[in-house]
Amino acid sequence: QVQLVESGGGLVQAGGSLRLSCAASGRTLSTYSMGWFRQAPGKAREFVARITRTSGRTSYADSVKGRFTISMDNAKNSLYLQMNSLKPEDTAVYYCTLFSTGSENYWGQGTQVTVSS
Repeated sequence: QVQLVESGGGLVQAGGSLRLSCAASGRTLSTYSMGWFRQAPGKAREFVARITRTSGRTSYADSVKGRFTISMDNAKNSLYLQMNSLKPEDTAVYYCTLFSTGSENYWGQGTQVTVSS
C-alpha cells in the first residue's frame, strides 16, 4: 500500500505562484511514475503533469505548459508542482497520484487551489 498526502494549496491572486507538495509513504520502491491531476467544480478530473521516477521524463497538459513544473525528490519520496503565472481557470482541487510498476494506482485526498481574478 502507498499513502499520499498533498500540501501547499491555498488562495492566490492571478499571476501569482504556489508550490504543491506530495509526500509518499509505504511501498514507494515500486513507484513507476507520479503525477498531478485536478478537478474543478462541475468538471471531470483532468491530467496536469506526470514524471517518471527512473528517467525523470516529464509530460504536461497543454493548458499548463510553460507555467507549471513537476519535479520529484526520490530520497524524500516527495513530488512537487511549481505553479507560476496562475490563472483563475487553474482553480481546482489538485490530486497527487502514483503509478506502481505493478500497474497499481494510488491517489491522495487533494489540496484546494483557488486563484482570484
